[in-house]
Amino acid sequence: MQAEASGTPASIARPRIAPPGGPIPAIIGHRGASGYRPEHTTAAYDLAFALGADAVEPDIVATRDGVLVLRHDAEISTTTDVASRPEFAALRTTKEIEGAVLDGWFTEDFTWRQLATLRCVERLDALRPLSATFDGRHGILRLGDLLGVVSAASERYGRALGIVAELKHATYFESLGLPLDELFLAELAAAGWDRGAPLAVESFEQDVLLSLAAHGLDADLVYLVEAHGAPADRVARSGSAASTYDEDVTDAGLVQLAGAGLTGVSVDLSRMLRTTGEGALATTDIADRAAAAGLQTYCWTLRPENEFLPPSARLGSAPGAPGDWRRLFEPVMRSGVAAVFADHPDLAASVREAALGE
Repeated sequence: MQAEASGTPASIARPRIAPPGGPIPAIIGHRGASGYRPEHTTAAYDLAFALGADAVEPDIVATRDGVLVLRHDAEISTTTDVASRPEFAALRTTKEIEGAVLDGWFTEDFTWRQLATLRCVERLDALRPLSATFDGRHGILRLGDLLGVVSAASERYGRALGIVAELKHATYFESLGLPLDELFLAELAAAGWDRGAPLAVESFEQDVLLSLAAHGLDADLVYLVEAHGAPADRVARSGSAASTYDEDVTDAGLVQLAGAGLTGVSVDLSRMLRTTGEGALATTDIADRAAAAGLQTYCWTLRPENEFLPPSARLGSAPGAPGDWRRLFEPVMRSGVAAVFADHPDLAASVREAALGE
C-alpha cells in the first residue's frame, strides 16, 4: 500500500462513508438491498444504490485458491443452490467454526471456478417470498466484481458511493493459510481502490483490523460488537478467559479501541435501543459515549418485518409482515449514529428525510 506501516491507520485522505459530525447518518445497504433481492447479488447491490444507499456492505470470505467472494458465511447451503448440484455432493462436510458445528458446503473447499457455477438464492425465503422469486438468476460475486459495480454506480449517480467491507471469520481463514487482510489489500490495489473511493472495513475481530492499520490502509476501521459473547481472535488465544464484547463498550473499553487506531464501533441493534417504562422505544447512550472516546458509531440492522421488531412494534402475528418499523427506525436515526445498516434502504432513507424536515 502507499502509506508506511505503522501502529495506527494512515491519515484519512479518501472520502468518508460518514463524515465526522455529519447531521444525518449514512445509509448502508446491508448485503445490498437484501430485503428485496437475494443478498450479495449484482441485483441487490444495484438496487441498494437506486434506493438511496450511500454505501453497501459485503461479507467477505475466501475460496480454496485465495479468491475473495461475497457470501453471508463460509457455509453456503442457505444462500446458493449447491445442495441440488450432484457434482458437489462429495464436498459436503461438517466443520466447527468459532464454536459452532456446521454441516454443509464451505467456500474454502471450492475453487473460484467451481463456485462460479453456483446460483444465488434467498436466505430468508419464508420471510421474503418475493425476493425468493429471483432465486437462480444471479451468480456469486467476487470482491473485485463488487468494486466495479460500485465504481459504475458512482458514475451513474454522480456521487461518491462506498463499501463497508466485513472480513468474516478472519482467525479461522488465517488458520487455513488464507489471510483475509493480505488478500483484501492485494485486491484493493489491483482494482485501484487503495485510494480515492469511500471505504470502511469492519470485523468482529480486532486483530485483522489492527493488521490493516499496520499496513497503512487508508480507510475507516470499524469494530463490530455482538449483543453478547467474546470475539473469536481472543477466544483462540485465551479460551474462556477471553474478554467480552461487553467489556469493549464500557467507557474504558471504547477509549482502548480508539487508542489502538480504530475509528468506529458497529453495534447490534439491541445495544442501541431500550424500552421505556411507557413501552416506547428509546436509544441508549452508546453513540454519545463512543463519540466521547473519539469513535463513530454504526448500528445494525434496520429491518421492517415483525420477526425483527420488538413486540411493541409488531403488527399482527405473521413474522414476515411489516410491523410499525418507523417506531424503531426513527429513534435510531436521531441517536447520533454515523451510519445505519438497512435491508431496505428506501425505508431508511424515508425516515432520514422526514427527520431532516423537522
